[in-house]
Amino acid sequence: MLASPVMLATAIAIRVSTGKPILFRQARPGLNEKSFICLKFRTMTDERDANGQLLSDNHRSTPLGTFLRRTSLDELPQLWNVLRGELSFVGPRPLLPQYLPYYTETEQRRHLVRPGLTGWAQIHQRSCLSFDKRLAMDAWYVDHMSWHLDLRIAFATVWIVMTQRGATPENGEALLPLDVQRSQSMPPANVPSDTKA
Repeated sequence: MLASPVMLATAIAIRVSTGKPILFRQARPGLNEKSFICLKFRTMTDERDANGQLLSDNHRSTPLGTFLRRTSLDELPQLWNVLRGELSFVGPRPLLPQYLPYYTETEQRRHLVRPGLTGWAQIHQRSCLSFDKRLAMDAWYVDHMSWHLDLRIAFATVWIVMTQRGATPENGEALLPLDVQRSQSMPPANVPSDTKA
């Protein structure tokens, strides 16, 4: 209820500036790797090249979308995921399903708890963290989670969002996807049946 005026204003701005759809839906693995549809406000267009391939994220990102990502307003629709019990307020952020075969045994522990809107890694440099550090922090959170740690993360998140610290990588370039980074050095093992060709 508190977020609804901001969400309504954001939805109208996206509809006027970018058109439909307003929401971006994507499957993400949650608790025990069970898949759910994660909701976000759309921050990119569907522009494609002459061959019909989507352009890079930088080319498809809109000025409004960049603002929404920097302020984390694009994540507000995930409050619906919280109401549905698919997300918690605090927990490891849900990542892409194609990353699952590339986690180490320790990193797989992130799926022993419900994913969250914010987490331990998000209050430590956010998008500036490498995947190795981010996943290590997720595993650390699982081993140390408590209500007072969650409160600490929640209060720190407010400050991080307000200051927009770590919202984008310092060099302006997004990290390569985890599966791309590890595909050469760490061949996937135990590939889930729904990810096989």
